Amino acid sequence: MNDHTAEQEQKIQRAQEIIGTQFGNTDILLHAITHPSATEGKPVKLSYERLEFLGDSILGAIVANEAFHRYPDLDEGGLTRIKVALVSGASLSKVAAELGFEDIIVFGSSEQGTGKRGLHSALENVYEAVVAALYLDQGMEGARSFVMKTLVPRMSRELATEPENPKSALQEKLQEEGITPTYKLVETQGPPHDRTFVSQVFAGMKALASGMGRTKKESESQAAKAALELFNFGRDKDEVAAAKLAKEAAKEEQRRQKVEQKRLKEEQKRARAAEKQRQKNMALPQGKPDSIVDDASTQV
Repeated sequence: MNDHTAEQEQKIQRAQEIIGTQFGNTDILLHAITHPSATEGKPVKLSYERLEFLGDSILGAIVANEAFHRYPDLDEGGLTRIKVALVSGASLSKVAAELGFEDIIVFGSSEQGTGKRGLHSALENVYEAVVAALYLDQGMEGARSFVMKTLVPRMSRELATEPENPKSALQEKLQEEGITPTYKLVETQGPPHDRTFVSQVFAGMKALASGMGRTKKESESQAAKAALELFNFGRDKDEVAAAKLAKEAAKEEQRRQKVEQKRLKEEQKRARAAEKQRQKNMALPQGKPDSIVDDASTQV
């Protein structure tokens, strides 16, 4: 008989419903859905961290094997891009969210009332941990069945044409319109040990898209990728909307620069006038301001 709490038991049952299988060892499943905040001061094996490590490798192998056999004409680069796109943090967290994993994660008291700010990374981690739990409980076929059902349907040949470096691809496109994209970190979520970063990418003064990641670099990359997908950059499709947006951003930036130049000229003009007046005052006899000199000349 196990010593699970009522909450843990409820989440285990819900997790098995979502995953679509019954675990022989429900302790493994519990560990896979337990956030580190719920095991503070306890052995690390009780949370999903170790399982996440194992699941990452198993997941990569399953996706790589499927891509290898599904697309025999693709080279290493194309296969790599497919794998990277599917197992990215953004991809896994999205799949986990759609499956309803938010309802099965066991959070600790330190996360209560915070809105679970690290939910993005937690969803990604739990997905990988569940893959590992299935592998340990039911073997490779159990893990593979889950991945084939939940993640592989997103696999497509189009993923092979996505840029390996979204930031470089976006910059190349925008620079055709004379714009250099800029990035801004707009939010940091979660506790120090489980951060999620949110960044926005801008064309001139106009925000294009936002992205999330476990590092600032990843969040910027995801923002660039979202911008590329939004306007079909790099896919040999209609880029009219993207070009229009880029031109509007360029015009907006030019207007901003003109306003700034006008402001600087006005400041310089005022500074010259002030300096001219200062020099005029210095040229007057000591202790006699303009008004006194004028009065004296009038009397004469």
